[in-house]
Amino acid sequence: MDTDAYSWAHQRSWYRLDQLVRQRKLSGAEADELVRLYRTASQQLAKLQGHHADPDVVAGLSALLARARGRVLAARAQPWREVARFFTRGFPEAVYRVWPWWVGTTVIFLAVSAVIGALVDNSAAARRALGIPDGDTSIITGPGGSFESYYSEHPNDAFAAQVWTHNSWVAAIALFTGVLILPAVYALLMNALNLGITGGLMADAGRLDSFFGFILPHGTLELTALFVAGGVGLKLGWTLVDPGRHSRATALARQGRATATVALGLVVVLLVCGLLEGFVTPSGLPAPVRIAFGFAAEALFLVYVFGIGRRVAEEQDVATAPPEALPDPSRRWLAPAPKALDRA
Repeated sequence: MDTDAYSWAHQRSWYRLDQLVRQRKLSGAEADELVRLYRTASQQLAKLQGHHADPDVVAGLSALLARARGRVLAARAQPWREVARFFTRGFPEAVYRVWPWWVGTTVIFLAVSAVIGALVDNSAAARRALGIPDGDTSIITGPGGSFESYYSEHPNDAFAAQVWTHNSWVAAIALFTGVLILPAVYALLMNALNLGITGGLMADAGRLDSFFGFILPHGTLELTALFVAGGVGLKLGWTLVDPGRHSRATALARQGRATATVALGLVVVLLVCGLLEGFVTPSGLPAPVRIAFGFAAEALFLVYVFGIGRRVAEEQDVATAPPEALPDPSRRWLAPAPKALDRA
């Protein structure tokens, strides 16, 4: 056996094993990968020792396996650590990796809402075309008689739970109908239409300050969650159309797992939105203070995604990079290039 060629062929898996050994925390999937790579590398070391391979490679791989053995014995993670890892790594990474999709969804959604709102505010013909009779203000009045009363006509905790359930359902539709593309687009369009009509009617009634004062405290983060759901859903649908360099089944399975991760994480994000809408929006606080709560929640979410999510994604990209792209190719346990490749 050509031990140089054999070592060269397996050095990528050895580097990945080294990455997992050095990593402070492992997910369930990474723990399983660690065990698998440890067993495989042990078999490969036995073959190299039996064929008198380069002593430096044998010694380096032996040292790696000795360190890996300790991690294998402690690889079982506790459930609460998995939950913490989900929210500190899995969820923000999944949202960050598809940011062009949901940022694009945000721009289009807000543009459509703004255009509809302007038409409703300034054109009676547009209102009639949308099925709104002249003088009809029922859309912006609730049982209590005003747009504002909608947020205080129920007990705060019950209203927060109702909003959370409703928003989770809307987000789930946008996420999982995205594989068919058109249903997700329709759901997003209907929400943009409703927002635009409400804003236009409030502007026409001279109550735009009240509209933003009651929408922004919870709606800033709530709409972002909807945009993320819509963008991730559309990404899932586009993966079916264009799977890239992977097979369609592999690409769909990978993106489907990412979609499920986002769905679980958005449940918590929408819970925060429900609490804001149930307790902050209808509170007696001045409008600027209520809006500041909404902007603060939005800022924290964006820092969470583009700070933590980006860092985790970059770490994962480095960990799965090919050997020739490794940042430190001088590790002693990495095999030298086979002599046949040197001559080539």
